[in-house]
Amino acid sequence: MTIRFALVGDFNPDVTAHQAIPKALEIAGNQIGLPAGFDWVSTTALDGIEPDQVLGGYDGVWCVPASPYQSLEGALSAISHARTHNVPFLGTCGGYQHAVLEYARNVLGLGNAANAEIDPDAELPLIAPLVCALIDQDGGIELVKDSLIRSHYGLDQIQETYRCSYGFNRDYVGLFDGHPLCVSAWDQDGDPRAVELRDHPFFIGTAFQPERSALRGENHPLITAFVRAAAQNRS
Repeated sequence: MTIRFALVGDFNPDVTAHQAIPKALEIAGNQIGLPAGFDWVSTTALDGIEPDQVLGGYDGVWCVPASPYQSLEGALSAISHARTHNVPFLGTCGGYQHAVLEYARNVLGLGNAANAEIDPDAELPLIAPLVCALIDQDGGIELVKDSLIRSHYGLDQIQETYRCSYGFNRDYVGLFDGHPLCVSAWDQDGDPRAVELRDHPFFIGTAFQPERSALRGENHPLITAFVRAAAQNRS
């Protein structure tokens, strides 16, 4: 049995994360004893159609880094599909940002929630410029007690690598209070660094890029948990 993943984004062989993700899936598949196959799915392939037509055959959806995407709506459509169909989902960097944006628009009803990288004059810049860009920088992160991501790591504090200039604007975190999508990791400056959906088999977004561990040949607990959840979804 091969576990099938849709890598949603706009593939660029020069992007470090795009080099790392196939390796990360292979390592995680080996860890659980099942091969992990994948297809790159461009955001434009999801624009204006029912996402099930493209994503219906996949066991997991990974919304990958390197945004802004060619189609914002295509990326949001893929995330909505994973969220509403209980398909295991991982969003890293840009995928994390768009997971927050999708939930704000489609669940919280905040139609004006926007990504300031695309719309600098947005009325509600849910995704906004970071005070300091995090380009190939490592940072300490505290995982929220009793969070799903903390259970996958088995740690309360971690170090991970970023490559981003935009992120979830902490001024709007309160909009999500009382909802299943919640912040599950914070950095030392009090900025959100991961979100998770509590009423879903596996739905996690991270501002950091855990896939980079694969470039060192290392297994990553979060990616292994994602692949295991996809295997369970298939079976």
